[in-house]
Amino acid sequence: LQINIFICDTISLIKMQRNVNSKGSYHNLCALAEAGPGAGEPQISKQLKSRLADGTKTSRLIIVANNLPLRAKRSVDNSGWEFEWDEDALIAQAKEGIPSNMEVLYVGSPPVEIAPEEQETVSSLLKRKFSCSPVYLDRDVKDKYYKGCCKQQLWPLFHYVLPVHPTSTRRFDPDLWQGYIKANKTFMEKVVEESATDSDFVWIHDYHLIVLPSFLRKRFNRIRCGIFLHCPFPSSEIFRTFPKREELLRSLLNADLVGFHTFDYARHFLSCCSRMLGLEHETSRGSITLDYYGRSVALKIMPTGIRPQRYLDGFEWDEFRWRRGELAAQFAGKQVLVGVDDMDVFKGIELKLQAFDRFLERHPEWKEKVVLVQITNPPRSSGKDVMEMHSYVTDLARKINERHGTSTSFPMCYLERHVPLHERMAFYSIADCAVVTCTRDGMNLVPYEYVVCRQGPDSDTSSAKEGMLIVSEFVGCSPSLSGAIRVNPWSIEAVADAFHAAIKLPREHRRLRHEKHWKYVSHHTVAYWAQSYVADLVKVTKDHVTMKCYGLGLGLDTFRMVALDANFRRLEERMVHSIFLNSHRRMLFFDYDYVLARFGSESHDSSSLLSSSTLSHQKQASGTGVGSFSLAPSAALLALLSRMSSDPSNAIYLFSGRTKADLTQWFSSVPEVGLVAENGCFYRPIGSKTWIPLAAPHTDLSWMELTKPILQQYVESTDGSCVEVKESALVWDYRDADPDFGSWQAKELLDHLEDVLSNKPVEIVGGSQGFVEIKPQGVSKGQALELLLFGAATAQSPAPPSSAPHADATNMEADTRPHFSMLNIAGASFSPSSIGAPMTYVAPSSDLVMSSESSTMEHGSTFSGGVVGAGAFSVPITDLAAAQAKLSSFGVPDFVLCIGDDRTDEHMYKGIENYKRIAEVHSHQIFASTVGQKPSKAPFYLNDQGEVLHMLATFVNFPLNQLM
Repeated sequence: LQINIFICDTISLIKMQRNVNSKGSYHNLCALAEAGPGAGEPQISKQLKSRLADGTKTSRLIIVANNLPLRAKRSVDNSGWEFEWDEDALIAQAKEGIPSNMEVLYVGSPPVEIAPEEQETVSSLLKRKFSCSPVYLDRDVKDKYYKGCCKQQLWPLFHYVLPVHPTSTRRFDPDLWQGYIKANKTFMEKVVEESATDSDFVWIHDYHLIVLPSFLRKRFNRIRCGIFLHCPFPSSEIFRTFPKREELLRSLLNADLVGFHTFDYARHFLSCCSRMLGLEHETSRGSITLDYYGRSVALKIMPTGIRPQRYLDGFEWDEFRWRRGELAAQFAGKQVLVGVDDMDVFKGIELKLQAFDRFLERHPEWKEKVVLVQITNPPRSSGKDVMEMHSYVTDLARKINERHGTSTSFPMCYLERHVPLHERMAFYSIADCAVVTCTRDGMNLVPYEYVVCRQGPDSDTSSAKEGMLIVSEFVGCSPSLSGAIRVNPWSIEAVADAFHAAIKLPREHRRLRHEKHWKYVSHHTVAYWAQSYVADLVKVTKDHVTMKCYGLGLGLDTFRMVALDANFRRLEERMVHSIFLNSHRRMLFFDYDYVLARFGSESHDSSSLLSSSTLSHQKQASGTGVGSFSLAPSAALLALLSRMSSDPSNAIYLFSGRTKADLTQWFSSVPEVGLVAENGCFYRPIGSKTWIPLAAPHTDLSWMELTKPILQQYVESTDGSCVEVKESALVWDYRDADPDFGSWQAKELLDHLEDVLSNKPVEIVGGSQGFVEIKPQGVSKGQALELLLFGAATAQSPAPPSSAPHADATNMEADTRPHFSMLNIAGASFSPSSIGAPMTYVAPSSDLVMSSESSTMEHGSTFSGGVVGAGAFSVPITDLAAAQAKLSSFGVPDFVLCIGDDRTDEHMYKGIENYKRIAEVHSHQIFASTVGQKPSKAPFYLNDQGEVLHMLATFVNFPLNQLM
């Protein structure tokens, strides 16, 4: 296990010196975290000293993108480079939304190739004048990274293009992928070099750097990292075709905040997490989060914006006024449609021109009254498909003018060149409608730019302050423009109809739609977007300083950073052993299914551990067994339990999701071990053969017959699902069904059952863990544990266990000490705060009342006769009395050990905390531990099942070689 753990001091000011090439192999991760890296004395970095000296910046945001927001040119004398801000760059405009107390540093590639001998000079210049830290990539790496992996593989993937042709350049190439990895590592090294502490905020932009969060998380476990994807995110059917899909997905999850332009993109991401990693999201107060190994990964859904003031200020430029006047004269008396696109296969330029051609065919009266200005920027990438698209579009534009033009007028104005901002603004300002027909685009800000230019500054009386938009439904800006005419660009007829509808719309309607768009665009600016994102990033990571973190896995497909509570630590065997030997009344609670049981090879993988309530696949509704797990105890384990339970100072209880019959059969040779079946519904006392229900004695199970047909209906309609029938519960298991369909069916089933069983005493749980369980109210492992602990704690001045006789009904009648009646365990409500006082049992039906000070029922029944409950939950009074006598005779425990592993065991840890709080016992004598270092309510952990068995064996000097 190769890991790096870094601990930041409480004020997050000291940077622990990190050696880029060093690695460590550690076994006790938490001990390492408490001791620190131990690799040299901590020193204050130069960056931190500068920040402290400044005194105005309290935090720092590192914005990482493929390119720095700069323009470059050679100096006049060719002696060096001259740089200036690229005001069109989104990340440069975003700085306006960053809080003033936050220092901003840009990390990215320079806009031009810098010779190796000039790199040091340029780096110093950019850092000093622009707060930019350049990343230099070798030409070969850059070509593989950007032109290869990014443009030929990732860009098509995120735009729904699959490389179906065997000779396609979009087929996955491991060599290009390695170039992508190497480039991302270079970016990581630059961020590490510039970062003062792991309390810095890092904001990563776009698909070029998707794996960067994993590299940063490996180096800085508690780094505050967010990523925003400016491209679409494909559906799971498309995304799953990429060979390195898990690397990409897990890397995104190693960020703290993942941003998308639209809910559709976020929904596809969540679907991939569910289908490929089994992660389910949660929603709370408008936020969407995923729990990923103890960290809460949040999703941010917010389209970016533009900087309207930049365009409004442009109305004062002389070049803009001149070009605007020229265009107004050129197109006087005509309806002007404008499109601005890159030459790219996803921009739908050919579809736009085909639809315009169809519009002119249908409405020839508009041939001399309308003109489509198509501005096409040079392509950003080369390739056969781009060249073919270029040839087709230019030929189609020429044919449209030949077919529909006249000697004095041409309906098509095709500009294939770079159009400067002032000229683009001029076209926007005189156009009656802007047209965007992309087949897939992450955002596309052309409509926003058009709206601002049609609005113009208040001082400009010539601005129309009206306009129309035709927008593809497949671009990210579409949902935010509610007044636009949304079209399917693949439907030539629909786009042609949209052309006609836009130019025929009355001016008043155009004005109203424009006002709606202007209100949105002027408020949701790029500064607003940046401010909102950074605020969420700060909020999501506010508890990072308290986390105890460690990394697992080496490769990108396996690496994950586990975040634990700061108090979570390994259960030290020597300490527990010492307390165990010095105690006299010990209560030990173990989850059997995944803590003590030995499995076959098929179930050794800890990643497959799920709730024991869903893994007890014994019966379906048809009665046939499913699953091949064998949880029967080994002979060595039975021998260990026998030796431990032979000591009367030990009270051992095993908790399981299995049925009473299974546990009775498996543990018949160790009668001095207490058993709890079906996750807390039934209890077999120590030394007894009688099972006592822990649900209310008059629990109505008629709902089971009502529910079975409903569950069977969902089994028949959901392939891969099944029904498990227990004595006290029913489980609909859909873990083997299609994840999305199973989840939808589970939600529908929950609604269905809540309607049908609204008046029944049941709990309906699950729906997001792969199962829906219906069980009696108030039944859980935690409740069972609390009842046993509090039941023993009601004893006063108990005799040493070694001299306590086995109790029976006669002993119970003679014992006048106030205690927690077993009748309460069988269904009475009780208050733990009344420990030590006489307690009264009240059955739920209110027809049976008994006091713990009396041995006679108020309705005249004697204590030695009668039965409490009915059906599966019936139990003789004498058995209840004997169980309580055995429990109370043990006395208040001076040592408690609880070890569990799965989700159902979390209730036991909560029960332990309740007991410590209410019973006011010494907490240093109570231990709750989970198996494996994972997020849990337990304050302790043991690494694996072997450590658990090793510790128990040392308690009683059991031969370890028998357990291995």
